[in-house]
Amino acid sequence: MISNIAELIADRIGTMPAGERRAAQTLIASYPMIGLKTVAEFSNAAGVSSPTILRFVARLGFQNYPEFQSSLQDELAAQLQSPATRTLNPPSPGGTGSPMLEATLDNMRETFRHLSDKQLADIATRLAERRGKTFLIGGRFTDPLARYMAAHLAVIQPDVFHLAGQESMWRDRLIDMGKRDVLVIFDIRRYQDSLVRFAEKAHQRGVQIVLFTDQWLSPIARFARHVIAGRTAVPSAWDSSAALFVVAETLIGAVTRQLEADGARRIREMEGLR
Repeated sequence: MISNIAELIADRIGTMPAGERRAAQTLIASYPMIGLKTVAEFSNAAGVSSPTILRFVARLGFQNYPEFQSSLQDELAAQLQSPATRTLNPPSPGGTGSPMLEATLDNMRETFRHLSDKQLADIATRLAERRGKTFLIGGRFTDPLARYMAAHLAVIQPDVFHLAGQESMWRDRLIDMGKRDVLVIFDIRRYQDSLVRFAEKAHQRGVQIVLFTDQWLSPIARFARHVIAGRTAVPSAWDSSAALFVVAETLIGAVTRQLEADGARRIREMEGLR
């Protein structure tokens, strides 16, 4: 399965010199649009030289800047697809296995291949901290993942809140958010404008954002401290959130282990109240 540019960056950013790392961070913060500008415009936005941009592109495996831009254009086209425009490929007669199952398993493998143990550990540690509140929210199709994750985290620690209802209700909760808090957002294509607006407001208040998104990256990535880019494309008119669900469960397990004593005590007390 071919890696997209965001995944290539995740794989290689640890080996990049400082200038190339700034180019990578600038691209992720305005993905993919800054990469569709000229080399001079990209280098100016990143605060690095034009040769640094070209070395960055070469490190990602591209022969030249036009090839890099062509790949970004393909990703942008895929990002903008709606269920009505996606090509459906029905399984061929006599084939072995389920194409949907195989694609879903591939998505999970590729998601975790580009997700480092350190990033998972850093996110789990932040979610396990008791210094602030944790808020979770999702989009039209991903909010069930936010609700599921919130339900588990709320069992093992206090001050965990799932944000539901209309956008005006989310905005009202901003008054309770600050620099000690974490906001976990689930947003996959086609990205939800109301979530982007909400994330920007939370970011302005100093809230640390953990974003679960797809390989094409929600615009919320520019505000996020941590970005989990999962594979979602399957042979269907609809994207699959299965890989993101498994990442969420992985983090739930990691946080539970970090809060083992307090979590167990909290669970026992809950059971006593039932």
